[in-house]
Amino acid sequence: MIRRLLVGAGCLGLVACGGGSDEAGEESIWAKDPFPSTYKPYPSENFAITNATILDGRGGRIERGTVVITDGEIAEVGASVRVPRGHEEIDAEGKFVTPGIIDLHSHLGVYPSPSNASTSDGNEATSPNTAGVWAEHSIFPQDPGFGRALAGGVTSLHIMPGSANLFGGRTVTVKNVPSRTVQGMKFPNAPHGIKMACGENPKRVYGGRGGPGTRMGNFRGYRQAWADAEAYKREWDAYASKKENGEGGSPPRRDLDKETLAGVLNGDILVHMHCYRGDEMVQVLDMAEEFDYEISTFHHAIEAYKVADYLAENDVCAAVWADWWGFKLEAYDSVRANAALVANQPDSCVVIHSDDPTGVQRLNQEAAKAMADGAAIGIDIAPEQAITWITRNPARAAGILDQTGTLEEGKDADIVLWDNDPFSVYARPQRVYIDGALMYDREEGVEPVFDFELGQSAREDA
Repeated sequence: MIRRLLVGAGCLGLVACGGGSDEAGEESIWAKDPFPSTYKPYPSENFAITNATILDGRGGRIERGTVVITDGEIAEVGASVRVPRGHEEIDAEGKFVTPGIIDLHSHLGVYPSPSNASTSDGNEATSPNTAGVWAEHSIFPQDPGFGRALAGGVTSLHIMPGSANLFGGRTVTVKNVPSRTVQGMKFPNAPHGIKMACGENPKRVYGGRGGPGTRMGNFRGYRQAWADAEAYKREWDAYASKKENGEGGSPPRRDLDKETLAGVLNGDILVHMHCYRGDEMVQVLDMAEEFDYEISTFHHAIEAYKVADYLAENDVCAAVWADWWGFKLEAYDSVRANAALVANQPDSCVVIHSDDPTGVQRLNQEAAKAMADGAAIGIDIAPEQAITWITRNPARAAGILDQTGTLEEGKDADIVLWDNDPFSVYARPQRVYIDGALMYDREEGVEPVFDFELGQSAREDA
């Protein structure tokens, strides 16, 4: 039986109409979200997957293990776990179970399919600093790319603006579920990020438009923006203090670009930096120290292997491709073992990302290639470690590790059941669960279908 999740007009096939925002508790003035998540998990049953090889995302491997899912959460994981009464038992002998894959660098929805100029909404290339734009305001929830990613085992995506600008705008993390609105996809309580870009892209885009036209111009642009944000934050903090003390006065004028950057300085918004060259990464780390903020991740990071010790010392992740390189000069000095060399550094954080609507469908194979390239130079990465590159580590970098990314009691039941070793070229997800709800079943034909996949029909009486 083919059971499809239809997305488009009216209510969704497996969830009731309506919605509501999450109760997140007290927020700082810099973390307030006027577009709150209305995400509600799809209906799910209680079940247990038994006799599977489990890669738990924490570095553990369990043979003939069991994962118990109760009320959409992981209730228990282990080798000697009893299936509770009333739970459906799914025998997964010969199969593998992992956490759901998380793509830390996605442009799905902001560059949707079918691709044309009218849907190209990823780069607000009107100013070097557009920190005030939010990627979620460009996301088209009916991008069929979301369904293709789901078929590849992707349960969450960190979606960001493009890299034309020094400050490209806010990023957003979403659950990979069909929804009529982006608010219905927004990962509850996930922090926003800010997309920044090093090097060639900003100076290429703005070199003939008033600058920056050089790397030193890029850094002046960053530093001036941070200095202005510091002053803006002091002004608003002073106003908030007066208001708390019962004093009068008008609030300062809002500036949306500075507001986002003040959120970074306050620790509420994570920094994701598009940066290829190792020397520039170290300069950015110095700048972060100057203005007292932290970097979550350097994205693309083709030369991360050159500065792996700096990244580890500063607790910064390197989000990399397995073998995509050479398409411009700053992407030239790559080595295929980049991910393995960074992973070989103590206390490192490696993420394999896509930045591509096709690559997102096969992130398990991208991780497998990176493993093989490490083995070729004598760095053996075990599967239970490599799975963290596409599960735990991206969850950490996106600020959602407390909710997903590993198979642990109390976490969201975002799970992939693979028909084979996930690092085999033959492996495919058999089932994908999000919060315990079966969102994709290759054998039973459970999958989302989007408007552009339904096509059009002419009226017979026209």
